[in-house]
Amino acid sequence: MPFDPSLMLETTRLVLTPIRATDAQALFAIQSDRVGMRYWNHPAWTDLKQAYVQILDDLAALEAGTQLKLAIREHVDGPLLGIVGVFAIDETSRRAEIGYHLAPSAQGQGYMHEALSRFAAYLFDELRMRRLEAEIDPRNVPSAKVLERIGFQREGLLRERWRVAGEVSDSAVYGLLAREWQDRADPAPR
Repeated sequence: MPFDPSLMLETTRLVLTPIRATDAQALFAIQSDRVGMRYWNHPAWTDLKQAYVQILDDLAALEAGTQLKLAIREHVDGPLLGIVGVFAIDETSRRAEIGYHLAPSAQGQGYMHEALSRFAAYLFDELRMRRLEAEIDPRNVPSAKVLERIGFQREGLLRERWRVAGEVSDSAVYGLLAREWQDRADPAPR
């Protein structure tokens, strides 16, 4: 699935654009925060090089059309607040998985709801996805609330799915169908 490297999705307060190499320091700050990374499927980063490698991988995946990772900013040249992404894209079934992460300093302001709503609108309305999925640690209550507010439904629990930094955790699986997205009461922020 080809992605436009100049893609820009806008909301009232935010701009979502493909991540760029200059985001490495900010991405490292987000991904090296041990508290913020507790619910992820990999441990907190320990070296800035990890951010550069990840961004190069993300840009290659964008070009190949296998993944799209967008930076969340308050304006196009603003600092990185977080990321939203789509991956594991199955074009035949028109389904994909989403992921997201927000800097601790940006949490609690409704940014992720706004960003994910706009991103879901793009995936359903413009890319014609039929189903989106998200996998989260069920202990991450704020993440579950964001998904549910957008319309995702919890569909299952994968017990003891991950072992990260010696800690075993479950995964809650959420899904949202295009027809449910179209019928929702909470329209996507634009």
